[in-house]
Order: sequence, then structure tokens, then C-alpha cells
Amino acid sequence: VMIRGGKGGAKTAVSGLRFESRVAMKNLLASLPGYKIKDEVVYFKNEKVAEFYGKNKLYKNLLEANNIDYSQIISKKLLPDEAILILAGKTLYIIEIKFQEVAGSVDEKLQTCDFKNKQYKKLLAPLGIMVKYVYILNDWFKKEEYKDVLKYVETVGCYYFFYELPLDFLGLPQPNK
Repeated sequence: VMIRGGKGGAKTAVSGLRFESRVAMKNLLASLPGYKIKDEVVYFKNEKVAEFYGKNKLYKNLLEANNIDYSQIISKKLLPDEAILILAGKTLYIIEIKFQEVAGSVDEKLQTCDFKNKQYKKLLAPLGIMVKYVYILNDWFKKEEYKDVLKYVETVGCYYFFYELPLDFLGLPQPNK
């Protein structure tokens, strides 16, 4: 059940991660039947399916661990709110949670996804890891004035969802299947 464009369904609790606020993705995933998280590693029915690399862990636990010096590839560290590496598809999902209540700088931040997406792709190319840059948004961004920005996010190859991140989008197993 995709929430992109504001459509949702009755089964959202089981088919995706529901962000009611800026809650850690790890906690949402751990609350689903069959999922367990131990030391940044995600297990589904005791099978390792993903790893978390939020903030500085991306550099320390993934890049440095593979002898990659980020400064030789990009000029400045980017620190993702959340980052989850799905092992099956060898794809790192950069998840940025943008919940806005009043007009402000978040408006412009959505427009930076193209640059950041390209930077992350450059950074992870030596490891053969693909990147998908995703925003989780609240209703604030459903306003008519964000139509152009949301269209831009899509046209540059980034993604957005309202409140929910579908497990099938991430390539993670669904507990009810």
C-alpha cells in the first residue's frame, strides 16, 4: 500500500512502516511481526536482511570498514537521518524525515535531493551499492504550493511518501505474506 500522493489503505500497519512523528525507523521495523534488530542488523525470521547506517555510521561502519576514505570521493560528509542497506538488492536507502508545521527552510531542503542523491551514489559506487533517496513527509507538503517541488523530487529520481514507507518499496519481506 503506497502512500505516495496521499493514498493509503487499511493494511498500512502490516505493509509498511508508519511514521506518526520523527520516530526511529529501527523501532518501527522492530515492532513488526517476524522482525528483530540486533546491533544495527535487521533480521526477518532469523535471516539477516538489512543493516542500518544512519548519521556517522555510514562512514565508520560501512566506508571505513571497507577502506574507503570519503574525502577522496566527496568534499563534505552528508549525514542521513536514516540509512538502511537492503542486502538482497544491495541498495542503500537514504531516508530523510521532513515533518513541517510552519513555513521555513524545509521548503528549500526538498530541492537538494538531486545533489545529495548524486553525492551518495558517487560515495557508494566503489562498493557496488545502489542508492535510493527518499523523503517521508507529513500533510504540510500536500498543500498546492508544494506540487512543483514534489514533481521535481520525482523527476530527478528521488522518492517521497506521506507518513509511510512501504516494505515492498524497500524490498523487505512483509510479515503477512
